[in-house]
Amino acid sequence: MKKTKVMYWIFTGLLIALMGFGAIPDILYASDAVTLFAHLGYPSYLLPFLGVAKLLGLAAILIPGFPRLKEWAYAGLAFDLAGAMYSSIAVGDPAGGLAFFILGFVIIGGSYVCYHKKQRAASLSQPPRLAA
Repeated sequence: MKKTKVMYWIFTGLLIALMGFGAIPDILYASDAVTLFAHLGYPSYLLPFLGVAKLLGLAAILIPGFPRLKEWAYAGLAFDLAGAMYSSIAVGDPAGGLAFFILGFVIIGGSYVCYHKKQRAASLSQPPRLAA
C-alpha cells in the first residue's frame, strides 16, 4: 500500500506541475499562450476557459472523496492533452514535439492507475460491514 501511495503522489505531483504550469499562462492571457493559440488556429478567448477548466480538474483530483468527479477530471485532462496533440499534428508541427504529449499521457495514466490501486487497497483493508 505504501509503494502505491508514493507512486500515486509522484505521478499526481507531476500531473499538477504539467497541467498547472500550463493553465496559469492561459488564465493570465500570457503573450506566449496567445501566440501558440493563434498558431494552432484557435480564438484567444478560449484561453481563460481552458486554464480555469484545467485548474478545476486538478482541484477535483486533489480533493479527497468524490470518486465520480475525479473520473471526469482525469478524462477532461486527457481530452485536453489529446486535443493539443491533434492540433499540433494538424498544423504540421515537428514530430519531435510528440514526445512531450506521450510523456503527458504517461503521467495522466500513471496517476489514474495508481489512484485506482490505492482505492482498491483501501477498500480491501476495511473490515466488512454488517447489514443492519
